[in-house]
Amino acid sequence: MDLTTDKLRSLVRKWQTLIEAFVDVKTTDGHFLRLFAIAFTSRRKNQLKRTSYAKTAQVKQIRRKMMDIMTKEATTSELKDLVKKFIPEAIGKQIERECQSIYPLKDVFVRTVKVLKATKFDSPKLNELYTETASAKAAEPKTTVAPVSEE
Repeated sequence: MDLTTDKLRSLVRKWQTLIEAFVDVKTTDGHFLRLFAIAFTSRRKNQLKRTSYAKTAQVKQIRRKMMDIMTKEATTSELKDLVKKFIPEAIGKQIERECQSIYPLKDVFVRTVKVLKATKFDSPKLNELYTETASAKAAEPKTTVAPVSEE
């Protein structure tokens, strides 16, 4: 999973600090992942100064907090659930919310997820996943549209 190059290039601007962090984690179902996160500082309310640079100590605090949040979220869930957290950017929003007291952040994303080591192929587990999705689709109410006659 990756952010596209054009999206990354559009986020990087002058007069702000770019903060990156990465962490190696093991999910509950045994996958080893490397998560990369990226964040940018934003201007505070009523700020007159044009730049919004964070001090080195603030950057280190933010990076430590980013690593803690990513580790906590990844180690307490399976890969399937973790992907569901990546799609709405739940982890990025949580990082932004918790680091607000250190320095205001914007555009916080889990930039890249690399699978370092996957679990061995388990056929029954794969069948279980497919039966879950099939039963979920069967449980959804189906709407039928009446055909329109052309007269």
